[in-house]
Amino acid sequence: MISLMKRIASLLFFVILIFGVYAAAQTSAKTAVFNIKDFGATGLKSDNARAAIERAVNACAAAGGGLVYVPPGDYSTGTIHLRSHVRFLVEAGATIYSIKLKEAFDKDALFYGEDLVNITLEGRGTINGQAGYVYKPKGDFHDDFIYPNQTEMEKLGRPLIRSFPKDDQFGKLVLFLRCKDVRIAGLNFIDSPSWTMHLYGCERTVIDGVYIRSSLKDGVWADGIDPDGCKDLRLSNSTIETGDDALVFYSMNWFGPALPCENITVTNCRLSSASSAIKFCDGNMNAIRNVTIDNCVITNSNRGIAFMDFDGGVVENIVLSNLTIDCVRYDWFWWGDGEPFHFNIKKRSEIHKNWKKEDDRPAGVIRNVKLTNIIARGKGASVCNGHPDNWLDGITLENVKLVIAHDPAAPYDKAVHALTFKQTKNLKLRNIEIVWDKPEYAQWESALCLEEVQGLELDGFNGRQARVAGQESAPAVIMNQVENAVVRHCAALPGTAVFFDVRGEKSKDIVLIGNDFRNAKTAVRQGKEVGSGAVHELENIRTSK
Repeated sequence: MISLMKRIASLLFFVILIFGVYAAAQTSAKTAVFNIKDFGATGLKSDNARAAIERAVNACAAAGGGLVYVPPGDYSTGTIHLRSHVRFLVEAGATIYSIKLKEAFDKDALFYGEDLVNITLEGRGTINGQAGYVYKPKGDFHDDFIYPNQTEMEKLGRPLIRSFPKDDQFGKLVLFLRCKDVRIAGLNFIDSPSWTMHLYGCERTVIDGVYIRSSLKDGVWADGIDPDGCKDLRLSNSTIETGDDALVFYSMNWFGPALPCENITVTNCRLSSASSAIKFCDGNMNAIRNVTIDNCVITNSNRGIAFMDFDGGVVENIVLSNLTIDCVRYDWFWWGDGEPFHFNIKKRSEIHKNWKKEDDRPAGVIRNVKLTNIIARGKGASVCNGHPDNWLDGITLENVKLVIAHDPAAPYDKAVHALTFKQTKNLKLRNIEIVWDKPEYAQWESALCLEEVQGLELDGFNGRQARVAGQESAPAVIMNQVENAVVRHCAALPGTAVFFDVRGEKSKDIVLIGNDFRNAKTAVRQGKEVGSGAVHELENIRTSK
């Protein structure tokens, strides 16, 4: 009997405890919600909701934190200053519009936060920047980055018409400076007039399940996500389709000292861009490092993956894996040329004609980069260049299939070799397949062009030269000024003219081991300037053709 009473008492205590927790949660939820309609928002797009939203945010912050709730409706506003410990939730059916009223923006953003902790921007609603564009002649506007494209258009006598943003729009959609414990989730961010999300010096940021879209045809300067000097960033399960770069890593001094952008993971995303889908940016004064990008799909992009270093910073310890990349060629005023891979180290004076050489920073560093398990298709050549002062170092491509095709509708095509590496050391190319697809292009030549390379491992390459008229005798692989190379387990495909063409007086210590030359008319061709004994062969298979 006593035992039964104890069991009943324990059960009653448990029921009371659960009820108490539930009641407390209900009370907490009730008192912690700040509905912007309770602060004067009407839900009509024609009304300016900025003051009401700010009152709700400030009340939430004054209460120690909680939930600012945006119910279904349309809300036009300028800059919203978020506060620490505020969770800002935009409900499904709710749209926040960037108002076309310049005085409503005291910051260059719709959502702004500075030196905040524990902030959340989430929901199933939409943030609409209402961007608009106009096409007009380039006029006096000059862009050094796209000047090579401009000269190609001028050669053809084509008009230099391009997209420009209209004057009645303002700011980025999100600008967070030096914030910690940031969460952005679930929302749709569309038609930003400028960068959609710009995060500087933020730590412990999670971006999950967002959709970002700006016009792939028109949306100049409307990037997707631009982390600048951020630490511990996780981006996942998101779709980014942007007229300009989709995902860009910076390390610049616009809002304070240039900070390293580091310890970043990107997973399960789809990216499209009229410029670069993923870019390790030319704007790098400190470092971008310790970044992994996995299980992502790049579609409909003018450039797939870009490593560009123009401000002397370091890019290192990068792994990109399990990707599919599909590139197309966009209009002349976009960066890129329909190529899946792009590496480039420059000094600013080598890009900008009015930049003084004495203002240059030293050439940047790109090292320890691995690209693995990738299927890529492009309409342009993938060119990977180091710098005379700082060569690319420790680049690995492994299990990569690269398909190249011509775009007859494009006004120009600069492709010659499918994949080029120049001024590179410690280069590893493993299990690389290059396919020439139709339609073909008259200027195509070699599958691989390796120039000024020290320390090469080429293992398991399958390919041949392009077979367009006039290029039948081009080599499959050019090795010009290549030192200390091991080439093994490579196979010439049917129709190969010359498999390896060794050039340059500095080429030496090239060892060919266990390669299959049976389908090559000429296995190895050496220039007269190449020293005797520069190429050593062991256990290669060849038959006369």
